[in-house]
Amino acid sequence: MKQMFKFAAVLGATLLPTFVLADAGHDHGGSRAYGEPGDPKKPTRTVEIVMKETDDGKMLFEPNSVSASKGEQIRFVLKNEGQIDHEFMLATRAENDKHAIAMQKAPDMEHDDPNGRRIAPGKTEEIVWKFSKSGEFNFACLIPGHRESGMDGSVAVK
Repeated sequence: MKQMFKFAAVLGATLLPTFVLADAGHDHGGSRAYGEPGDPKKPTRTVEIVMKETDDGKMLFEPNSVSASKGEQIRFVLKNEGQIDHEFMLATRAENDKHAIAMQKAPDMEHDDPNGRRIAPGKTEEIVWKFSKSGEFNFACLIPGHRESGMDGSVAVK
């Protein structure tokens, strides 16, 4: 019994640093590779993004590209002028690709992310985002089939 206790203590002491280091890079709502949530009282400017479907079956964002300066804070006003739900998810392309795979498995998943919104037809939502890092970032509707139908955009931050 003593030997088993000793083994458990050694195992715990060995694995504890692994769990601590593994969690060190985990994001809990702060800065991300593409920026951080902004202060709603201090946006630099407002960008309206309209989401809609076209008669020929395409889905789109207007505009589908935005330019920003490093350090700029943008209030995105997201208007769904379409007939069905749409999303606006701001991230790196790799993160949105990964999220799109998860959405294939659970297309009705609820989001509580500062960088994204699901918007019902005829509704408007807002996101205030501070682009604290330079780079090329992605916004997309990750509801299955929507991105593939054209709901894919970019933010160039210099």
